[in-house]
Amino acid sequence: MRIREICETRVRYGYRRVHVLLRREGWTINIKKTRRIYNELGLQLRNKHPKRRVKAKLREDREEAVGPNDVWAMDFVHDQLAMGKKLRILTVVDTHSRFCPVVDPRFSYRGENVVQTLAEVCGKIGYPNTIRVDNVLCAE
Repeated sequence: MRIREICETRVRYGYRRVHVLLRREGWTINIKKTRRIYNELGLQLRNKHPKRRVKAKLREDREEAVGPNDVWAMDFVHDQLAMGKKLRILTVVDTHSRFCPVVDPRFSYRGENVVQTLAEVCGKIGYPNTIRVDNVLCAE
């Protein structure tokens, strides 16, 4: 009865918080028994949905590539050699023609290396209207 009274007054409390309140009031009850009674009474907390972050540019807003050199997609591929040395590969793909203007493998890639590689490729082929980048951080 006391568990039901606590849950009616404090609807956001789960069985663990209810157990702490019961112990403070002097009840000698095991947490497993508190959980069992809590479930038998049909009490439960609602599942909270995670808050989704709003992306800077939604995928629906992206326009399709209408011709070659319109949109490029740029991303890194990671791998590790048998010796244990890590390898990063910069891949750039033209989304319209699926042509790959550059695949540049290096053991260490810095920001200025990316700029240098893109400058070389754009000097030969020409500049695209848009470059899409997948900004997902990876733990190394």
